[in-house]
Amino acid sequence: MSFETFGQPLLTFPDAEKSPLSIRAKALVFVDPRSRQLREDLEQLATRSVSVLIRGETGTGKELLARHIHRASDRGGLFVSVNCGAISPTYADAELFGYAAGSYSGSASSRAGWFGSANGGTLYLDEIGDLPLPIQTKLLAALENHEVTRVGAHQPSPVDVRLVAATSIDLAQAVAVGKFHERLYHYLSEGQLELPALRERTGDILSLAEYFLGIYSQRLDLPVPLISEAAQLVLERHSWPGNTRELENIIHFALLVSTGDEILPEHLNLAEPSISLEKIEQHIVYTSKNGTAGERSALKRLLESLTQTL
Repeated sequence: MSFETFGQPLLTFPDAEKSPLSIRAKALVFVDPRSRQLREDLEQLATRSVSVLIRGETGTGKELLARHIHRASDRGGLFVSVNCGAISPTYADAELFGYAAGSYSGSASSRAGWFGSANGGTLYLDEIGDLPLPIQTKLLAALENHEVTRVGAHQPSPVDVRLVAATSIDLAQAVAVGKFHERLYHYLSEGQLELPALRERTGDILSLAEYFLGIYSQRLDLPVPLISEAAQLVLERHSWPGNTRELENIIHFALLVSTGDEILPEHLNLAEPSISLEKIEQHIVYTSKNGTAGERSALKRLLESLTQTL
């Protein structure tokens, strides 16, 4: 299922569209306040002509955002998705910018490359930080001059490409140590979207879980169970290192192993969340300042006993 406008709370891939294997998250909802702000930022950037840099962890749905930016723009060309980590270092120039006929042994015809294929449309570069520095320089030149020179060609070819890039690392740090092109980074910084990790937008978790439950129940021709309150609590407390893709897998598994009309915590196969040291420190500071006399006394005794055992 798919919605055509950003006003809807759910973004998914149309069933008719081939979903590349690189995509780790196939749905996004905008229920959590941080997600609603993201949707507003997305709407504003989509119709502008600037390049966009999407920052977020693996599996959060960066490519999904990029595809909807393309759909909401007035660009009639293709959306071309490229995983920069999969580009051959030896042939990166030819893969990205194309090559003329006869440039390589056995190449009787020319190729437009990924950049040429996206002419009039949108080029999505996933994990742009993996591009070799020399290619980053050529990419910036192509974007600024609106032309590319194919390998083996004598004249540049005009191109009209909108770049949407994504990264799971801090490119500013990569720039600082000389591993990412500074001017390209500033070029991309004209339009930025921050896609929070799933654990940072807990308001989206249950909506996404219910969506995946409905999808897999329909696909497997099974009744749609409810998610019990206890299971809901477990889902909301989990840290989701794999983000939306992990949630999809967990819900799929739970549907297959549940026996009644409810998804229970034991069906989720998730360990109970551990309490981080940061949370413990926050609790200690809060109790020492705002706790009752009895709570502060109990905390003091606990800390004294811990000190004696160290």
